[in-house]
Amino acid sequence: MWEVERTLPQPTHCPSLYIPDASLGRGLQPRSGLTLSCPGLRTHQYLTTLDNMFWKLPLLLGLLALGPHVCSWMFEDVGKTGKEFSLCVEFALHHFNEHQPDENAYKLLWVRRSQRKKYSLTYLMDLDLGRTICKKHDEDIDNCPLQEGPEGKKVNCTFTVDSRPSFTQFTLLSSTCQQI
Repeated sequence: MWEVERTLPQPTHCPSLYIPDASLGRGLQPRSGLTLSCPGLRTHQYLTTLDNMFWKLPLLLGLLALGPHVCSWMFEDVGKTGKEFSLCVEFALHHFNEHQPDENAYKLLWVRRSQRKKYSLTYLMDLDLGRTICKKHDEDIDNCPLQEGPEGKKVNCTFTVDSRPSFTQFTLLSSTCQQI
């Protein structure tokens, strides 16, 4: 027991034999013959642990709500020249050209990221595309020169494509693009 005339805040550590109390003008000392202990320390540590856990709860719920399909650690790097990946790039580029309002075609400039979802044939790719002088439906867009000046646009796109190469079937799961 402590000789205290008023309630003091809970100590954050076990005191040695002397705790200064400036407001009383003297030190607090345990009564003679008693063992010094910290009975409130376990409660304080438990409450601190609970407080630390509560801020993590929304993060955990958010990850559970988004699901594993959004988590990037489920994708592994693959070669940029693989047959299946190249077919997915070609499909994504064709889909981009068909569904964007510009009359001019865009062609592949650079593959920034090439990944495949583990245990599936779903590919994630970041592609840099450049606007050409050719129209969308022209042949041989790969050899078409890029537009120069203010008309020349470059975009960075992220595509997720599910492929079934044995059936020659491709599905665009997501796409986002921004101008570079």
